[in-house]
Amino acid sequence: MDTRTGPDSLPHPPGGGRPVPEAEPELVRRWRAESGELVELLTRVRARYGGVAAFSHGPNRTVLVTDPQAVQHVLAHHPERYVKRSHRARLLIGDGVLAATGTAWKRQRRLLQSQFTGTGMRRYEQRITGAARTTATRWAGYARTGQTFDVGEEMRRFALDAIWRSLTGYPLDDGTERELAAVAAVAAALPTLPADVTDAQDAVAADLVRIDAVARHAVDAARSGAAGPDGPGLLHVLTEAAAEHPEYTDRLIRDELVTLLVAGHETTATTLTWLYLLLDRHPATREEALAAGGEGSAQRRRAVQALVHETLRLYPSAWILPRHATEDDIVAGHTVEAGTDLLVCPYLTHRDGGLWPDPERFDPGRFLVPDGRPAHPGAYFPFGIGPRACLGLQFALRESTVLLEHLLPSHTPAFTTTPAGAAYGITVRPAGPTPATLPPAPA
Repeated sequence: MDTRTGPDSLPHPPGGGRPVPEAEPELVRRWRAESGELVELLTRVRARYGGVAAFSHGPNRTVLVTDPQAVQHVLAHHPERYVKRSHRARLLIGDGVLAATGTAWKRQRRLLQSQFTGTGMRRYEQRITGAARTTATRWAGYARTGQTFDVGEEMRRFALDAIWRSLTGYPLDDGTERELAAVAAVAAALPTLPADVTDAQDAVAADLVRIDAVARHAVDAARSGAAGPDGPGLLHVLTEAAAEHPEYTDRLIRDELVTLLVAGHETTATTLTWLYLLLDRHPATREEALAAGGEGSAQRRRAVQALVHETLRLYPSAWILPRHATEDDIVAGHTVEAGTDLLVCPYLTHRDGGLWPDPERFDPGRFLVPDGRPAHPGAYFPFGIGPRACLGLQFALRESTVLLEHLLPSHTPAFTTTPAGAAYGITVRPAGPTPATLPPAPA
């Protein structure tokens, strides 16, 4: 049964919707007996019951949403009815914009929005390019020496450098990089931490202390007026906001800094790592992108961007988006009651064969030809859609494109081994290391 052809959501009628199809308990019991990943349960529910379907996992009933109309209704048209509750990353990011709600979220989002669009993005162009050049220089060294390196670690290093330059105006130094490894460590631990908040904090206390120390030093430097070689960074915007908005305490500025570090480097690094693994399996797609036009041409850039978009289709930055219904509503013709938990899942929407022909195939051409991808905005949303879509969308796409423009023409990593699968946490990432070498560049 598929709800995709059902009527679009009505403007909050009091009743008249169909019941949400419900997965039988046996399906969930079998999944539990197999100790499967959550994504495996969601895949089975979606395949059997369609794009709006319910299942019981634990004490609560949950509605899975993958139908494009339903996605747009929940995330874009009526975000006030479908809210984020306690964010699982709050332990790390505190009250940063990713976890904030209500009027606090609106205020924080408004301040940051201008920094990641239009003029704001142009301000970071030089910093992103600087980080890409540093990475290209390092890769040239690997090619000369034949040294084995980890592609995933290289992508994290680049993305962290790019966001650090944008936040502070300074390139990432080795000491800061070592300390900020604690951010990735806490983010990776979040899905397995104890449910009790105090126990969870105790489990990662040492890493949180390291993160706070780096944040405090950076905030103090920004407040003193010190500017790096690239000029003032985004932290200066936050510290200046405190003069007019007392709610921007040192703690909130720290939370925004850590939020931007997490959102600004982990997702981009993961996307780029997946992209290199996909290029390893599909080498012709690299050649096609490079043949699309000369260096710096608009055609080359479009082809590189298509590589990124197709990678994001298969491995979206946020593979699952939890929401909570605050009112009774009708979604794609189905009744959803107040108090219901929902899981909006771009990972499954992007792999729906009714929307994307041959959905498991890596085909960047989908994003280069007319009608190559579904027109419905709820069919492709790797960064979410609606008011709570990722602020850093343009930043992430720009840094990915700039790095690939620097690396693709000269370097093709030869992987020693590749991960056997994916790990599903806050992001969907390769489940293992990605060691590789670089053949010497042609003379």
